[in-house]
Amino acid sequence: MHQCDAILIDMDGTLVDSTAFGARLWRRFASRWDVDGDEVVEFAHGRPTSATVSAYAPAEALEAELEVLERDELDGDGVVPIAGAVALVASLDGFPWALVTSATRAVAQHRMRSAGLPLPTVLVGSDDVEHGKPDPEPFLRAAEALGVDPSRCVVLEDSPAGLAAAAAAGMRAIQVGEHEPAVDGVLVQLPDLTGLTVELGEESGAILRWSTA
Repeated sequence: MHQCDAILIDMDGTLVDSTAFGARLWRRFASRWDVDGDEVVEFAHGRPTSATVSAYAPAEALEAELEVLERDELDGDGVVPIAGAVALVASLDGFPWALVTSATRAVAQHRMRSAGLPLPTVLVGSDDVEHGKPDPEPFLRAAEALGVDPSRCVVLEDSPAGLAAAAAAGMRAIQVGEHEPAVDGVLVQLPDLTGLTVELGEESGAILRWSTA
């Protein structure tokens, strides 16, 4: 159980499952630059697209690669909600929450629509910040937009980069998914969102409860 005044939620791997689709995109990118596809896929997890491109392609290719990757992401489908995501988001109606993602705003909007999930009022994408995850800027920007102290926010995240960003922002986090080892300092690690419930307070705040069974 944990009390909070706002919930900041990552998208890929936390609310929507885009794992297979994203891996295909990054393997195609890796083949264009003759680098190891598995390494690129692992590095890209939770990081902004620009950070991954910069790590494996020449600087002069950055803009062209970003255009290709975003076009492919917007043309793609096969994105589905993580188990429990639909019910969780529905339970947050009227409560301060934000989508905080390493995808661009356009890609985030496309994937949320494809998964049948509503967009919150506050969306922080990679093109809204100077420094993406694992830097705390995305989560701090979301807390500021919601008007909530960072220490009163809880983050839902799946990637080590995102969880590191939450910790650096002074926020507690729930780790979603079991494809990564549990990260030190998280409130709990859950396989998906089915065991997480949000009880809204009568005037403000909420209590998060979870079951790992």
